[in-house]
Amino acid sequence: MTPPYGPMLAKLVKDFPTGDVLFEPKWDGFRTLIWRSGDNVELGSRNSKPMTRYFPEVVEAVKQNFPDPCCIDGEIILVDPAAGDRLNFDLLQQRIHPAASRIAKLAAQTPASFVAFDLLALGSTNYAEKPFRERRAALEEVLAGVRPPIHLTRATSDREEARRWFEQFEGAGLDGVIAKPMGEPYAEDKRVMWKIKHERTADCVVAGYRLYRTETDAIGSLLLGLFDDVGELNSVGVIGAFPMERRRELFAELQPLVTDFRGHPWAWGEPEETREDLRDQSFPRTPTAAAHSRWNATKDLSFTPLRPERVVEVRYDHMEGVRFRHTAQFVRWRPDREPSSCTYAQLDEPVSYDLADVLGGAPSR
Repeated sequence: MTPPYGPMLAKLVKDFPTGDVLFEPKWDGFRTLIWRSGDNVELGSRNSKPMTRYFPEVVEAVKQNFPDPCCIDGEIILVDPAAGDRLNFDLLQQRIHPAASRIAKLAAQTPASFVAFDLLALGSTNYAEKPFRERRAALEEVLAGVRPPIHLTRATSDREEARRWFEQFEGAGLDGVIAKPMGEPYAEDKRVMWKIKHERTADCVVAGYRLYRTETDAIGSLLLGLFDDVGELNSVGVIGAFPMERRRELFAELQPLVTDFRGHPWAWGEPEETREDLRDQSFPRTPTAAAHSRWNATKDLSFTPLRPERVVEVRYDHMEGVRFRHTAQFVRWRPDREPSSCTYAQLDEPVSYDLADVLGGAPSR
């Protein structure tokens, strides 16, 4: 088995499956398959792009902890260095950087960890062909003596224990619970497992939009905001899953709210060439901010500002800092809500949970 190789995937379900399954915490990081052959270590991402150069500290830990040769599936995570008791996905994203000097600096300042949860190959044995119960037993045996930053994920066959994890572990920054059928082989790029994730709703202010691809009259996504405790509107995420007909309807509906950046709460989004303090006053003002993703230089993040007067209810799973961790989902418009009422106070805050308890768990039972 050689890279690239696609990881086994999970499908979203509403409740905890019954039957012969093993439950694991759903780690919030970079899904990674790691190959080791002597001093050669390769870290492969879910999209098959190599990540080896970005995590030199993980590479060294693999040499110290993994059997040789092997292929192990797991998640690269980053423990918040300030809090110490929860994961930080934002800091983990910052580890993907083109400059070698920056990579070395971040590896020392914000070191990553690896949580192992499946075994695909060991020596000359292809464990991917074996049922999960055999893979898990072998994984527990070969990683019995691992030391941080390598960890073996916790696991349980107790459905009620998994329900407790679902509630408790979120306070440590975890993403839910994974359920794995014990009798199934490892299926590359197939949704064989199940995932149970948190689902919540929040009322947000719509403060801008982006166009849909190359269309000029269709909404791609709506930009969402929540007010903090000093009354500032923070950007918290987007919603964007609409049928094409609805995208065009939204564009027409929102045109009366289109404004420029003068007095807009997100005036920071205005392109420099249109800022009054950086240009001649006769230069035409544009309502569209020009920006690009630091992860993808070709991805246009420009947006058209709207007067923050409309409120929308959205569905989300959990927060990462002050923002939604994943793209939110549209539920309904809330004409009965005042924008000023859309604050962080409405959000369900998970009770803090010590991440060390999750990482230091006992073997499966």
